Amino acid sequence: MPGPAFGALGASFTVTRAMQAICLISIIGMTANFIAEMVASNQSPPRVLIGTLSVTCIAVLYITISYILYFDSLLPFLVSTGLDSAILIAVIVVAVTVGKPLSYLDCAALPSSGATSSFLDSVGINMSKVNYWVWAGASKTTCYEMKAIWGLSIALCILFAFSGVISVCLWRRQQMFAPGKDVEDN
Repeated sequence: MPGPAFGALGASFTVTRAMQAICLISIIGMTANFIAEMVASNQSPPRVLIGTLSVTCIAVLYITISYILYFDSLLPFLVSTGLDSAILIAVIVVAVTVGKPLSYLDCAALPSSGATSSFLDSVGINMSKVNYWVWAGASKTTCYEMKAIWGLSIALCILFAFSGVISVCLWRRQQMFAPGKDVEDN
């Protein structure tokens, strides 16, 4: 069953949606793992991670539904542009919020091994509130995991901006090639 015939714009839309799905599912997996580690250590996960998980889950749902509608030639491209822009704003907020404290961490300088839980117990005793960047600084693995979430969030910013532009172009193309109404026909 062939999809809609939109040429290179359609192929770009398909590839962009696939790349968005890969990034979003990766972020969901890493964020959920990070939250699970926190819960296992009897720490409450920070709101920024809960927000990241919420935004990415909503975005996965949106891109899945929008691509199904696109494939069946039912996607209103102007609405898609607006929703891509709204998700772009949410992903920018996630990237900035997650990345602010992470930009100062040097993952290579952290120990390769060690128990994250013992490190966090020590932090918990010395600090009243454990922040997610403290967790990221527990070992190289968790540091790289959080930096990967940050990097994929930045990639999503680019991908959602691109898909918004593609949606506008697809809408414009659809308007140019739409059958016109004849005024004189009764």
